[in-house]
Amino acid sequence: MLVTGAGRGIGLAIARDFARFGAFVYLNDVDAQRAERSRILLEESGYKVASAPGDVADPEQVAQIFDAIDRRHGRIDVLINNAGIEPVSSILDHSFEDWQRTINTNLTAAFLCTQQAGRRMRAQKKGSIINIASIAGKSQPLYLRSAYAASKAGLVGFTKEAAREFAAYGIRVNAVCPGVIITPMTEHLRNTPDQMARWRQEIPLKRLGRPEEVSSLCLWLASDAASYVTGVAWHVDGGKNMA
Repeated sequence: MLVTGAGRGIGLAIARDFARFGAFVYLNDVDAQRAERSRILLEESGYKVASAPGDVADPEQVAQIFDAIDRRHGRIDVLINNAGIEPVSSILDHSFEDWQRTINTNLTAAFLCTQQAGRRMRAQKKGSIINIASIAGKSQPLYLRSAYAASKAGLVGFTKEAAREFAAYGIRVNAVCPGVIITPMTEHLRNTPDQMARWRQEIPLKRLGRPEEVSSLCLWLASDAASYVTGVAWHVDGGKNMA
């Protein structure tokens, strides 16, 4: 299996949990050193993993990653499209470069990896693709994060269309939409007392989520226990959005 953005946060938690249950996990990150650190960390725990550094928004680098998987294993059963960035800016001041970089990283990369994995899974007549979206892509806009929200909404729509198209090949495609999770991406906001107080007021479970609570859902979605589940965008947000 391949996890993009596996160098830290949710991606690393997903990689660790799948490896713990016996999967061989390819750890992708645009930062090669971060991917390598994750590999060493998981290998020291006895897990079977390999680093797969590269920019998954680049078609040539994506092709190289999947060619490497072909050479070593000859198949791929699970793809987790997790790579993402979250720039903060007013629409009025947002640079085109940051807008395009966000769309490329959060949405185009998922398309490129899904295309490569889908071609291989079609031949296998089986596979599971899970896109890590966000509640921002469904029903919870985030202030000053227009590019992020747009990319995640696009990812939810792409998930549903891919699920419809790939069903004929036995490939299931779902999305997971985390709320506020304790990761490096939310660290600066978690250090703000007023923001923490607002979150606790808004979230029925009165706490932030852990990366492992996202990975647990991914484990189920990739398993045969979810064999009749496809085209769904699942909230993991403590009840913040009940739609």
